[in-house]
Amino acid sequence: MQRLEVEYRETARNDLADIFRNIVEAGGSPEVALKFVLRIEDRCQSIGNAPRGGRSRDDIAPGLRTVPFEHSAIIAYVVDDDVVRIVNIFYGGRDYEALMRDGGSSDPSCQTSTAAVIVSAFRIPSSLSAFRRPASLA
Repeated sequence: MQRLEVEYRETARNDLADIFRNIVEAGGSPEVALKFVLRIEDRCQSIGNAPRGGRSRDDIAPGLRTVPFEHSAIIAYVVDDDVVRIVNIFYGGRDYEALMRDGGSSDPSCQTSTAAVIVSAFRIPSSLSAFRRPASLA
């Protein structure tokens, strides 16, 4: 099977920004939070290699699939023709099943790298530029 492109819906980008914020507010450093978010993005990108590998969750929403991330998050996505769309990323034991049933996603996809948004929003020092997502993966 051919690798599929991976896109992020706005809700997933918002989830990543919230995860970053939660880690920092819980006392984690911005560097640790950014590395964690980048690892989530790496995992999301790898879904394009085996898009049907996640657990089917048609019981929640038609076409929905989920994969776990490091025992601390659930990545929810759908496969549309030749694109994987990351719908939401649920962190810290949130009841993703209830949230998804209540309409936890929106339509527009966001092509801006979450790392770039986080770096600018939180004014992270440029010394962390090594952790920014390469333009080829944005």
